[in-house]
Amino acid sequence: MTDRLPHTLRSDALDNRERILDAARAVFAVEGLDVPMREVARRARVAPATLYRRFPTKEMLVTEAFAEQMYACRAVVDEGLADPDPWHGFCLVIEKMCELHARDGGFTAALTSTFPNAVDFDARREYALRSIAELARRAKEAGRLRPDFALDDVILVLMANSGIHAPSPTAKVTASRRFAALAIQAFHASPDASPLPPVARPAPPASVSRGQAG
Repeated sequence: MTDRLPHTLRSDALDNRERILDAARAVFAVEGLDVPMREVARRARVAPATLYRRFPTKEMLVTEAFAEQMYACRAVVDEGLADPDPWHGFCLVIEKMCELHARDGGFTAALTSTFPNAVDFDARREYALRSIAELARRAKEAGRLRPDFALDDVILVLMANSGIHAPSPTAKVTASRRFAALAIQAFHASPDASPLPPVARPAPPASVSRGQAG
């Protein structure tokens, strides 16, 4: 019995940690990064002391909650950089980044925030932004990306993309793909009339739905 006790404690601690991170990602996606830590603890069904023991600061919680998404973000920009056609690589990054952010709504806020004490997270974010800027430079030199494009335009697209409301995760991704296609056409040096992905009817914001119901 004594030999098995430490393993049981470690399993409980791991379970608490995963529940906290799952709850944090869910609540950040809906309410943003300003949600109180106690609310995250409540959603995770753990005591606040347990939350603070695992994640003493909000910064630690946010960066750990979106660590996997940040790795996925790096993989996307690396794939884009490796494409021999810089415009195709740029389009791939826009498409996949929009989908990634549509699946994890709170990640957009995390990506656009600064975390002075989370050196690794900030370094990965800066790497992603520098890589997109390099890809954009190549696409401009190839004459495919409009010359007045700025890196801030990508941030603007991601922020707008994160505001998509849909009745289901699948519908949100579908709407995100169409939005990404619209953004890519706007970024093209010579916009064409390429067919857009299917339409997904966005859901109205919760406040609008409640107002109509009343």
